[in-house]
Amino acid sequence: MDYASSDAPAVVGPRGTDMLLPYGARGVKVVIVGGFGVGKTTMVGAVSEIPPLTTEETMTQAGVGIDHNPGAQGKNTTTVALDFGRISINEELILYLFGTPGQERFWFLWNGIFEGALGAVVLVDTRRVEVCFEVVTRLEDRRVPFVVAVNSFPEAPQYPVEELRTALALSDSVPIVTCDARDRASCRDALLSLMVYLCTLAASQETA
Repeated sequence: MDYASSDAPAVVGPRGTDMLLPYGARGVKVVIVGGFGVGKTTMVGAVSEIPPLTTEETMTQAGVGIDHNPGAQGKNTTTVALDFGRISINEELILYLFGTPGQERFWFLWNGIFEGALGAVVLVDTRRVEVCFEVVTRLEDRRVPFVVAVNSFPEAPQYPVEELRTALALSDSVPIVTCDARDRASCRDALLSLMVYLCTLAASQETA
């Protein structure tokens, strides 16, 4: 058979931009966490260099009284499993981003999402700081290193860093940064702050 003259379509592999792990690069799993409606899906979508995978569904009357979200009444969708994206820090380091559901009834999914995670970014909405209390506690219980990124919502109150640190009962070593979840550069900087923090922790353990 003359394969050269065959009318069969050529086999086309995945695009280079869609490959999970380019040759020679190291993949690191990072989780984006926070309360309901703080901007986790927005952050993953803004910073990802590939089309993000999302599992958002339209909110229905069944969620009334359960998915309480003061300060973001216009939100009509919610993540029911996870968000996924990817960003290359450099040729050797790629971050795989996993956004978690915010509602407590979906937290059973955290067990699988956090498996193998190197660290986390906790998104905070200063209009509803209290929704992050349980999130921070869970990270501390799991001994997952994290940084706090204050999402810059329009008209949200601004608080001094130390006041936020006290409100969230954070140790002095946990970095607190500002972040606009809609802006790619801002989200990238928040992720870089986590990488720097993880390097600092690794260095301190080596010298201990």
